[in-house]
Amino acid sequence: MTLNFDLANVAATEFGVGLDEGADEAFRVIPVDSDVQGALREMALATHEEMKALNTEPPVYQPSEKHGGMEYVILPTTDELAEKLRLLHEANNLQMDSKAIEKTAEIFCYFARFTDKKGHRLTSLRRSTQFKGVLKSRLIRFMTDALRLIEDRVFKLDSDFDLLIDSTTVHILRPSAFEFAGKLQQAVLASASKNIAGIRKDLSYVDLKPIEKYAVKHPRAARLLASIHSQGGTKGVEQRLLERECKLMGVAVDTTGGKLTFPESEVLGFLEVLDRRRYHLELVKNSPERFRAASRTKLKSEDPKV
Repeated sequence: MTLNFDLANVAATEFGVGLDEGADEAFRVIPVDSDVQGALREMALATHEEMKALNTEPPVYQPSEKHGGMEYVILPTTDELAEKLRLLHEANNLQMDSKAIEKTAEIFCYFARFTDKKGHRLTSLRRSTQFKGVLKSRLIRFMTDALRLIEDRVFKLDSDFDLLIDSTTVHILRPSAFEFAGKLQQAVLASASKNIAGIRKDLSYVDLKPIEKYAVKHPRAARLLASIHSQGGTKGVEQRLLERECKLMGVAVDTTGGKLTFPESEVLGFLEVLDRRRYHLELVKNSPERFRAASRTKLKSEDPKV
């Protein structure tokens, strides 16, 4: 997938850090020289090359999916889960603070923002775990012909970024870093009620109150709910078929007043059915087996391998 940015013609580069200030986050810009700017551009290029090598048609990020440590996925900047990163990308006149680099305990990420010759912007971000580790260690370097210990503070750039953001898309190389930087857990918990409202019309025959009550406090349920809503997983689902599938998958459901009901203990199982994460096989006669999919890819019927 191509970027909406020309990495070969960068006109301006700025560098900054993200500070964790309790309930709030702050992003500060730090002046850097031309050598550092060049290194940041090389990191962005390396990141994009790694992404292309992994997948030329990256799938859309799903909060309920268990992604790999390095996996190229994308998310539209308009998605509510990308809001914090979109705000950073679109922010103008970020505060300049050369001393922000000294607040090592508060730094949770560093970033670079590039502008190409056509005025397009690209934001690159890296989680700062390595940075904090380096600051606590003692490094060595060549001084003339002898090695000497460095006791002062040292900032070490990585070889690539965790994600790139252009005008339309968050390009994610390391999903766990995206979840950390975007405070995904808080975002999915906060969006649980909104996602319930989004699927209520499709599932008017389901008592959704137990799901909402459970999902606003439990991240796993909230992630499943966010995935179901974003993927349109409730469109066209029939009550009879859903009830049958739940019973087949061992999810205890009942019908009360014409609506499917279930206790709180069955919420996760019910959501896993809706998110197509429960399945069964019967390879041994009269011995059906049930499974939960940590990750799933829908097979196409025209695929000759199916």
